[in-house]
Amino acid sequence: MAILEVHNLGKNFINHYLGTTRQAINGISFQLEKGQFIGIVGKSGSGKSTILKSIYRTYIPNQGNILFESERFGRLDLTKATERQVIYLRKHEIGYVSQFLNVMPRRTCRQLVEKAVLEMGESDFRAKCQAEAALEHFELDPSLWDTFPNTFSGGEKLRLNIAMATVKKPRLLLLDEPTASLDHQSKEKVREVIEKLKASGKTLVGIFHDITFMDNLCDQIFNMSTKPTIIKAGVRNES
Repeated sequence: MAILEVHNLGKNFINHYLGTTRQAINGISFQLEKGQFIGIVGKSGSGKSTILKSIYRTYIPNQGNILFESERFGRLDLTKATERQVIYLRKHEIGYVSQFLNVMPRRTCRQLVEKAVLEMGESDFRAKCQAEAALEHFELDPSLWDTFPNTFSGGEKLRLNIAMATVKKPRLLLLDEPTASLDHQSKEKVREVIEKLKASGKTLVGIFHDITFMDNLCDQIFNMSTKPTIIKAGVRNES
C-alpha cells in the first residue's frame, strides 16, 4: 500500500488588492511507496514548493486529495485533516527540511537537535544521546556542536536542518530545494546525506532544479512540465 497518494491536486492564490487569481498547480497526481524517493523537478515558478507545502499543510489546496498512511490516524486525507492532527503529524510523522535555517537565537547546534527530541516527550538523557548520534551520522564536526549555527556554511546549516527533522524518525520526509545556492562540494555532501536517508528506509519527497543531481538517486522523477509526467526506471508515462 502506498504511504502517500496525491490525486488531482490544485492550488490557487488570490491577490485581493488586485482582484486576481493565479493558478499555482493543477491536476497533480502521483503516489509513493514506503521507502521510495520521488524527486520533483521543474523551472522556477512551476509549483514545486506548492506541492510540498500542500503535503505539509502550510497551504490548503483548492482541489484534490492527499492521502497519507498515518501510524496514529490510519489513512488520512491531509487536505481535510484537523489542526490538531496536523500538529501531531508534524511532530511525529512528517518532517520538513528547508534550504533555509530558521531557528531560535542563542541556541547551539546540539541544543537545537536535543529540543527536537524533547518535543516528542523523551527524557533529557535520551535527547542528549539521540542528538549526538544524529549530528555524528550527518557528519557535523564535533567542534560545531556547541556553537551557534548562524556562522555555519550553507551545507552545514542544511545538515543541521536534516538532523533536526530526522531525529524524530518521521515516516515521510519532505526536502525543499536542499541543494539551492550550494557549491559543488556541498551538493556532494547533501547527496551523501540523502543516500544515507534512503539506505535507512526513509520515504522521501524532494524538489530540485538540477536534474543531473538526481541521477541514480530517485525511484521516481515527477517533471513539472506543461503536462506533468512521472518518469520511472527509464520509462516515461503520463501522470
